[in-house]
Amino acid sequence: MKPASYRILLRKEPEGGYTVTVPALARARVTLRGTIDEAVAMAREALEVYIESLRERGKRFRPKKGGLEHRLTVEVPG
Repeated sequence: MKPASYRILLRKEPEGGYTVTVPALARARVTLRGTIDEAVAMAREALEVYIESLRERGKRFRPKKGGLEHRLTVEVPG
């Protein structure tokens, strides 16, 4: 297998833990209690399991398309 990189988004939850979203996967979201390292490991495992399940069914992984990403910085009074 060749290596591939995918973007993940982490959001700290008020009750603790993190929600991880994998934009390349439609509806892929994992919420867990724990550290950032644990959240990243869970996202990696979820992506690997998903890609492997597709391969076993003779399908290729095609990342979700159509989105654009841009970072916007604004001044916040403070």
